[in-house]
Amino acid sequence: MEELNKEQVQQVTTDTDVPHDKNVRLMSPNQMLVRRFFRSKLSVLGLVMVIGLFLFCFVGPMVYTQWGETDLDKSGRTEYAVSEFTYTVDGVEHTLRQTTQTHWVDNALSAPSATHPLGTDDQGYDVLARLMYGGRVSLIVSFMTVFLLTIIGVLMGGIAGYFGGVIDEVIMRICDILMCLPGIPILLILSSAMDGWVKLGYIEEGMRIYILMLFLTLISWPGVARLVRGQILSLREQEYMVAAEAMGFSTGRKIFKHLVPNVMPQLIVQMSLSLGSMILYEATLSYLNMGIKAPYTAWGSMINIITTNQDILQNHLYVWVPAGVCIVIAVLGFNFVGDGLRDALDPKGRR
Repeated sequence: MEELNKEQVQQVTTDTDVPHDKNVRLMSPNQMLVRRFFRSKLSVLGLVMVIGLFLFCFVGPMVYTQWGETDLDKSGRTEYAVSEFTYTVDGVEHTLRQTTQTHWVDNALSAPSATHPLGTDDQGYDVLARLMYGGRVSLIVSFMTVFLLTIIGVLMGGIAGYFGGVIDEVIMRICDILMCLPGIPILLILSSAMDGWVKLGYIEEGMRIYILMLFLTLISWPGVARLVRGQILSLREQEYMVAAEAMGFSTGRKIFKHLVPNVMPQLIVQMSLSLGSMILYEATLSYLNMGIKAPYTAWGSMINIITTNQDILQNHLYVWVPAGVCIVIAVLGFNFVGDGLRDALDPKGRR
């Protein structure tokens, strides 16, 4: 017993002789955030999925240069048909022979091969090339939409939460009205109207999806505004805000330098989760033939092909399944990253 006590005392003495900075590893808040994020396997998987999609869509066309987005495979056959017409003029019979030339694209709906790794669609476009370029549209449009609606939501929510009173009531009632609007039916009406604008030359066909997503931005920012407003209502009464008021800081500085930065963790999570929703929105619009149209493409419009040709749905899975897989990977990836950020930014989270 005495020997055990001596060993314990010696161990305690040895531990107290070691400086504390040798036993404690100091980490900055950013390092702790990164460590928490990468501890989650789903977060790492989501990040890999997102990075892989971006490399596929933006770097892939630089490597796969054999076919472009609008390049048709015209290595088909040409058929000639001869028709004869007999007519009589002044009792003399004449025969007119007419040759009709028809060009067929042999590689339409061709199976995957060395020339076309994922085959071709019903018009002879390379599926792999259109998958890459279509992903660019889907990702860019989704990021632009989320970025714009976040800016509008932060501005409106910050003003409403800080000033309160009549300003808060007016902004919140606008949010209530916008949240009651049926998004898809209004987009259908707007898309039908744009068909006439395209024919009249007011807008270009390629701008259709951007106009629709801009309208979607204008009716989607109330969610972000409500989030920012709720956070600012609780933060504006904190001690550091009282100190900022006593120091005479301007209203803009107090809102955007002291209040909004404290809401950024929640905003980052909201943006990452919204990206998946916007990709689904864009895919839905393109699937309903309201977005990108031929010869340009998006993931949703690549799936839309099954609505016009049931044979492709059953017998040519390589035409539309890859686009569906990309949509699933994108939505899951952004949701996994959003969940990881939410856990990492939660100060009460235990890991």
